[in-house]
Amino acid sequence: MPETREQFIEQAMADYESPLVGYAMGFVHDLDRARDVVQDTFIRLCRQDVEKVRGGLKSWLFTVCRNRALDILRKESRMTPLEEDTHERTPSNINAPDSAVDFNERIEQVLDYMDRLPDKQKRVILMKFRDGMSYKEISEVTGLSGGNVGFLIHTGIKRLRQLLPTDLMEGQ
Repeated sequence: MPETREQFIEQAMADYESPLVGYAMGFVHDLDRARDVVQDTFIRLCRQDVEKVRGGLKSWLFTVCRNRALDILRKESRMTPLEEDTHERTPSNINAPDSAVDFNERIEQVLDYMDRLPDKQKRVILMKFRDGMSYKEISEVTGLSGGNVGFLIHTGIKRLRQLLPTDLMEGQ
C-alpha cells in the first residue's frame, strides 16, 4: 500500500528536521531562527507535488533550507539592529564533570576552530559529518562538482588538524 502524502511528510520531518536545523544554524547562528527556517522548508514541502521531490527529497530539502536561510540573512542585512552588542557570544560558565557535558564542550571547541576555515570548507565539512550527506548530495545542494566537494573536505580537515590543540584530537 503506497504511503499517503501526510505519511510522506511526517517521515520526511522525522528523518530530516534535526539535520536541517543544524544546517540552518550554520547560516543564521541562532536556534530559534534556524527552527523558523526549517519550519518554512517543511511548509514549502507541504505545498509541493510529492511525486516531484520524492526521488531527491534530501537534496531538495537542504536546497530549500539554504535558500530560505539566505533570504532571511539578506532581509536582516537591510535592517540596522539597535544594539549590536546584544548579538555577541557569551561563554558558558557551566562546568559539570558529566561526560555528556564534556563531549558537548569538546564539540563546541571544535566548531569554534572550524570558524577559522573558509566558509565553503566549513559548510561542506558540516554537511558531510554533521548532516551525513554524501558527496553527490552535497554537490547537488551547493552546485559544486563532486571533485571540488572532496577537495574542500580534504583540505578543510587537513587545516583543522593543524589548528586543533592535541587534547582535542585525542578523543580522551
